[in-house]
Amino acid sequence: MKLNNNICLIGLLSVGLHSCKAEQEKVQAPNVIYVFPDQYRNHAMGFWRQEGFREHVNFKGDPVVTPNLDKFARESVVLTSAQSNCPLSSPHRGMLLSGMYPNKSGVSLNCNSVRIISSLREDLTCIGDVYKQAGYDCAYFGKWHADCPAPHKEDVRKVIWDTYTPKERRHGFDYWYSYGVFDDHKNPHYWDTEGVKHEPHEWSPLHEASKVVSYLKNENNVRDTDKPFFIMVGMNPPHHPYKSLDDCMEEDFLIYKDKPLDSLLIRPNVDFSMKKTKESRYYFAAVTGVDRAFGQILETLDELGLSDNTIVVFASDHGETMCSQGVGDPKNSPFTESMNIPFLVRYPKVLKPHVDDLLLSTPDIMPTLLGLSGLEKQIPAGLQGINYASIFIDPNTKVVKRPESAIYIRNSEGDKNEQGQVVTYFPEARGIKTAQYTLAFYIDKKEHKLVRSYLFDDLNDPYQLNNLSLDENKEIVESLCKQMGRELTNIEDPWSKEKILSDFIRYE
Repeated sequence: MKLNNNICLIGLLSVGLHSCKAEQEKVQAPNVIYVFPDQYRNHAMGFWRQEGFREHVNFKGDPVVTPNLDKFARESVVLTSAQSNCPLSSPHRGMLLSGMYPNKSGVSLNCNSVRIISSLREDLTCIGDVYKQAGYDCAYFGKWHADCPAPHKEDVRKVIWDTYTPKERRHGFDYWYSYGVFDDHKNPHYWDTEGVKHEPHEWSPLHEASKVVSYLKNENNVRDTDKPFFIMVGMNPPHHPYKSLDDCMEEDFLIYKDKPLDSLLIRPNVDFSMKKTKESRYYFAAVTGVDRAFGQILETLDELGLSDNTIVVFASDHGETMCSQGVGDPKNSPFTESMNIPFLVRYPKVLKPHVDDLLLSTPDIMPTLLGLSGLEKQIPAGLQGINYASIFIDPNTKVVKRPESAIYIRNSEGDKNEQGQVVTYFPEARGIKTAQYTLAFYIDKKEHKLVRSYLFDDLNDPYQLNNLSLDENKEIVESLCKQMGRELTNIEDPWSKEKILSDFIRYE
């Protein structure tokens, strides 16, 4: 009997230990915060001018004041070559949320009510859906811009850009404090989880940071504290407009107010004849303001003792040319200032801080983040992005092959119906970036013939000052076109299906 009692006791202890272990594993699931201000170029972070970072890049960083990001970078894995494959707000968000390229995500163009062809597919399992299914409490703050806008039931205005997102289109996010598109930075508005509209009259990044802080502290009992959390924060600045103190905080503007333009716009490809150069002071002021808002979130994690078990990512949806190459369009181009985005990941329990040249594409972000969260088995089948979590953990790993290239995509409006709504998109340009080169082709709408090309040796010409001749660099072009054809075929892109420019591109 005594032996049996001991056996029972051992059995109970064993069950108890297993139960404790299971509970511990549940508690240890990492929290995740993904912060992505809009139109924030990779070069606009102060640490790129500091020892430990400047030797890893062949460009000179912008002279910006970003103390929180500078400290964060020294605690993070910092990528030099993360790419926004279709550097435009909505298409990037479609890829980020779904892990699919624009031809599969449903978001081919910047979303507005005329472009009914462009809206995040409801049938996709997106990043918020996966985290929710894995037992996370999911929250979204700020700019969404991933759906064809529709008016709120109480809003009778003719909606073009802005939108209320109904619950059935939120893809797993339980807590909601968001809007579609609204570019009045000091007079933002948001719809909450229940669809109530809020107008805080505060500079949007600081207001959003305060709401995230409130959520983290659970001040209004808005989250289940027994669950890990997944938070996305889509800040709008430094997205335009950036023309006056209506667009940034005065204290940040004063840092740049009296500095000569040539001391701010230091890239040799800047066209100083453009009037827009004067706006750089407001752009950089917004960058500094975003840094301050980001710092408030980080400070709260420290205060609550959550930093060690929280994956924090700082990124963007695309860059900002700011008069580089003499182009007025700040985005939607293959230029480095447009495609190259910040990508910093801090996870103290798992990641050792270092700088890496991983050529990360936007659809790779979702599976990589899930992989870092220990949810690799929950990555949806058929995802076009690749899980590179093992490379973040160990740069020398052989578990997954490093990508050799990243695709560039530019779409424009296609056919319209009788109501003037856009019902197809036109695949205007495709290109490829490797560790050394950028190649991009543009075609005409009628005959799909080549009308413009770019070929840059980014290694030896980091500011892309010299557009190389295709004819004089045939071997390089042939190699790049082979890679481009393979990648476009892999993602089932329209160029591959229609064999566009097949005299250049080898589709396999």
